Amino acid sequence: MTARAYRLLALWSCIGMLLVLIAGVVVTNTESGRGCGTDWPLCHGKFIPAYTVESIVEYTHRAVSGLEGLLVFAVFLLTMRLKPASSEARLYAGAALLFTIFQAVLGMLAVIMPTSDAVLAIHFGISMVAFTSTWLLYAWARRWDRALRTGDAGQWPIPAKEVPSPASLGSAQQRKPAAPARPADRTSLGGRIAPSGLFGWILAIIIYCYGVVYLGAYVRHTDSAGGCIGWPLCNGEVVPELNGATGIVFLHRVGAILLFLFIAAIVLLVRRRTGGREELSRIGYVSLALVLLQSLSGWLLTATLEHHDVYVFTSLLHTIIISILFSALCLWAIRAWQLSRR
Repeated sequence: MTARAYRLLALWSCIGMLLVLIAGVVVTNTESGRGCGTDWPLCHGKFIPAYTVESIVEYTHRAVSGLEGLLVFAVFLLTMRLKPASSEARLYAGAALLFTIFQAVLGMLAVIMPTSDAVLAIHFGISMVAFTSTWLLYAWARRWDRALRTGDAGQWPIPAKEVPSPASLGSAQQRKPAAPARPADRTSLGGRIAPSGLFGWILAIIIYCYGVVYLGAYVRHTDSAGGCIGWPLCNGEVVPELNGATGIVFLHRVGAILLFLFIAAIVLLVRRRTGGREELSRIGYVSLALVLLQSLSGWLLTATLEHHDVYVFTSLLHTIIISILFSALCLWAIRAWQLSRR
């Protein structure tokens, strides 16, 4: 297998995990979670389910998840066999496999036994972490492939000892030996400047973001979205009565606003320390743009509450944006940590 083939396989595992996330949202929004009764992995005792909308939606979700699990396992095995070994790649591949197993177990438990809404909300969070792991692995595979072909990973320098020879991948093509990766200079790393403590601050934002995501998943699983009518006001009030569904939705909205403010503050910090020309600044701008888009997609959710057919798609959009945002924040933290060590 060539480095390019490995990169493509990592890409497909990332796309597959995104499809698993989307399929899970469709199951929730169409209330198809019991489409196969309490049977698992069969559907009503059959390998091919009955042709009802609920059973087809639920069984499709299971099929996509099963195929993705096999793909993630294959990528994990290939990553473990890469020579020379990369601890970073193994970390991403191992995390992807671990969280894929976790989400499968939670999905099984949700089918065969009564499961609380709180646990179901955790299921989405685990799926999102699994997606982020596959995405980070693909990002690593891209720069690794580039280093193999050119001896230079550009903005992502990696140790020369982690640049494999073409023979280590069993390439059928005759390729020139890779030149040693060029040491990153001060320009490529923006003068090696990583604001002090930046990694810790971004890590705190990631943890907080996960909490906001959990609240959003809890809103969806408890059917609490109708607790706040209107946007940005909630039921025509700045601060409504905080009880029942209204309290849950309002808390999620406040959490989203604070998330935007926290990300904006870190972006300003990085901009001041780097003059706005740093890779860290670019990732920060992307994160800020994504959190803005996430807020707008939240408005779309509220606007389409009474139109169920449209609401399914706006909910999918909301899910895709937050998954990409979470991945971008993780990338931001990783780069802050890597640059701070140079």
